[in-house]
Amino acid sequence: MKVLQRYFAVNITQAVVFVLFAFLGLIAFMDLTGELPSVGKGNYQFQHALLYVALMLPGHVYEVMPVAALIGTIYAMAQFAQSSEFTIMRASSMSTRMAGMMLFKIGVVFVVITFIFGELITPRTAPLAEKVRLTAKGSTLASEFRSGMWTKDNVHAPGPNGVRGEIVGSRFFNARQIRPDGQLLDVRVYEFDKAMRMRAIITAASASFSGNGTWRLQNVTETLFTNSRTLPEPGAPVPAGQTIQSTFGQDTSAVATRRLDSLDLVSEITPKILQVSRRDPERMSANELAVYSRHLVENRQESERFQIAFWKKLIDPLAIFVLMALALPFAYLHTRSGGVSLKIFIGIMIGVSFILINSLFSHLGLLSTWPAFVTAAAPSLLFLALAVGALRWVERH
Repeated sequence: MKVLQRYFAVNITQAVVFVLFAFLGLIAFMDLTGELPSVGKGNYQFQHALLYVALMLPGHVYEVMPVAALIGTIYAMAQFAQSSEFTIMRASSMSTRMAGMMLFKIGVVFVVITFIFGELITPRTAPLAEKVRLTAKGSTLASEFRSGMWTKDNVHAPGPNGVRGEIVGSRFFNARQIRPDGQLLDVRVYEFDKAMRMRAIITAASASFSGNGTWRLQNVTETLFTNSRTLPEPGAPVPAGQTIQSTFGQDTSAVATRRLDSLDLVSEITPKILQVSRRDPERMSANELAVYSRHLVENRQESERFQIAFWKKLIDPLAIFVLMALALPFAYLHTRSGGVSLKIFIGIMIGVSFILINSLFSHLGLLSTWPAFVTAAAPSLLFLALAVGALRWVERH
């Protein structure tokens, strides 16, 4: 059985690697074609486009590996059927369960490789590719938005020993430009209390992260609203004899403005959060998705898209097992049921269908507010049912 396992592994691995490289070559050609119009803008030259495309390839490995495993396994199984090798294996007491276990062991290797590319390599190469592109063009992040990049976090009261205390308000963070090195330019910070009454406006020419949740702002103008005659909490009665003069319960005598060369701002926002907030969730690791989703939930922002991407990041590589199981019935089909080319074409159609259904469920789950886990797992469960049904059918016939 070890010899048979090795024979399966060699043939399937060779076919999967061939299909994977074919897909990557096609995708790289299409990506390079898309980058050619940008060549010549600023210092962005053809070699920068090649480097950008090369750094984006690990992300494509993660995306196409399940389909490559499906088509490669179908090719190997169809070859076994055409040469009657699989018939001989079955006559030698190899059951469907044994064949499935051999495919499972081979699939473990592909799943591990996919996780490595998705969790370790792509989260590092994708930001590097974007940095190379922006640096060569001389542009900055968030420059494509007229008002820059916005994010939100909570304001905490100072706690003992540097620990953050309870939440006392919220803060809206705006940066007109973000350099590839993480420095923020033209920064604006708007702070509110729990009743959403403005307490401070801070503007700074630049900001750099100094660690421990602290941003060092440069050339700062800080406007504080410190009037003690503030509005009562929403729903609370107005004290007798008190008249509210303005919308915020403030007057000009309670507004103080000061200018500083630098100011340290303690915030939950980190450069990592700013980076992932504008990145495609498909290019993020599961850890980054979990951190950013938690940040959005804590700040009462929509996080469904990132939660779905988190579960897809964990479940999609496991779909390799499902798709390889779906390829096993092709070994039971004789040559008169269709040649190798027809079976490969069917495999390509199945792979394309899996990608389309996976994408469809992601959008449907987002629109219908389905649970993130159900949205991510439904396509794999559907194809698993198809694989089980196909195996039962071929065994009966």
